[in-house]
Amino acid sequence: KPESLASAYSFFNVCVHAPRARPVVDRLDLAANYRPASVTMAYAMRGKPESLASQPIIPVLPQGPVYCIDVECAATGTGHNDREMIQIGLVDSNETVLCNLYVTPDKAVVSYLTPLTGINAELIAQYGMPKVQALAALKACLPPNAIIVGQNISTDIKWLELQEGRDFGSLVDLVGLFRTWNERYKSFSYFGLEHEVSMLLGINDAGQAHNAVTDAIKSMRLFNLYLSLQADPASMEAVRRKLLSQQPAPSFARLNPTFEGVCMGNRKTCQCGSPFFS
Repeated sequence: KPESLASAYSFFNVCVHAPRARPVVDRLDLAANYRPASVTMAYAMRGKPESLASQPIIPVLPQGPVYCIDVECAATGTGHNDREMIQIGLVDSNETVLCNLYVTPDKAVVSYLTPLTGINAELIAQYGMPKVQALAALKACLPPNAIIVGQNISTDIKWLELQEGRDFGSLVDLVGLFRTWNERYKSFSYFGLEHEVSMLLGINDAGQAHNAVTDAIKSMRLFNLYLSLQADPASMEAVRRKLLSQQPAPSFARLNPTFEGVCMGNRKTCQCGSPFFS
């Protein structure tokens, strides 16, 4: 494991590990009626609990190689859907960085959204590669039975043009794993990665630029935390109550409805007129 998220990023600043003998890693199985692309939400649709204490724990049991993926995007237009991928991060269950890829967008960039992505034109000019090359490198690191974990992971999978059953075996979304019944509002609360890592891992980097590699490492730590607690209902309840104990810090999109003329997709302040898909 890297000693810190910062050391992982600096050491693997631009790297693709060639395919090699894979270490033994955790394997994942998610119940008999598991449906790969929606496992964490399948349980989410099974009705409302009477209380937070009675909220079911989604069973995640060891049975297949687990990876975390994260993607950063630049704006190629002024609408909130005008985005292209500019960084791909991939780590395994031991937090080993397998890919840290910078991608040259096909379209002209309107904004690199640098305060959000940490990426600028100079970085892409120095390290960027064509998307087809980046995707080939990523796929070389993923076995067809890979279980991919992430925050809103389906969105990243679309950016990466990965196909279930060909490029990976299944998905697990951290949003579903850590959603929490809010007894005050009688509904579920869903949390972003920054809030989850701040409350559960003690990593307070709200307002700082993202990075696909470090975000993937954080996601893996959250997933491994969930695995360690799922057999202990009292500990899982404590985790859920901790997530509810503080309001999440305002997101970049909330603080900046537009940035460099680009709509950031805040539903309440959006003026670009582009549709919302989630």
